[in-house]
Amino acid sequence: MPPDRPRQRQLWLLPVLLITVIATAVGGLFARMWYDEPASASPPAVIPSSSAVPQDDQPGSGVVKATPDATGHPMYDTVRELLQRYFDSINTKDYAAWQDTVIPERVARQPEGKWLADYRTTRDGNIVIYRIELAEDDSVRALMTFTSTQDPNDAPQELPEACINWSVVFPLIERDGEWRIDSSPASASPQHEACPQS
Repeated sequence: MPPDRPRQRQLWLLPVLLITVIATAVGGLFARMWYDEPASASPPAVIPSSSAVPQDDQPGSGVVKATPDATGHPMYDTVRELLQRYFDSINTKDYAAWQDTVIPERVARQPEGKWLADYRTTRDGNIVIYRIELAEDDSVRALMTFTSTQDPNDAPQELPEACINWSVVFPLIERDGEWRIDSSPASASPQHEACPQS
């Protein structure tokens, strides 16, 4: 009988090993499904409208939305997530969060005290990405509009208004594996006009 014992052990180990392998595979599939799910679904595409946000509701929602043209771009999720963090940081006056969305050169030009003073009364909303374009240097351009409200004293000197509609081109570049908002002439001198009075 002793010679048969090792063989019996091997036969007993086979089903246990098989169950362990199957359990590991199933666990891996569940983990993959769990981590592949996005943290938050992007809002549906919007059709641009000429109707302004009512004066009492300005600047409008702080959720970054986009046109069907922009949502169809392969970089859309990356661009939207970065811009959402950028506008959230301004609306919540979170300088540390803002630092994580822009290139270091912009941080150096706007230390915390200056940044907080510049944005102390600013609130951004009605944010729409119209188009996303790839540039030859592998950077990305986001063509977008948004509305800002602020104390007129904190508005641009050339347009001291409490509510401003902006049309901007935000340049995005990849630095050390992370996308950041760059600086460019287009973003430094955007088109802007006072919100229509209702």
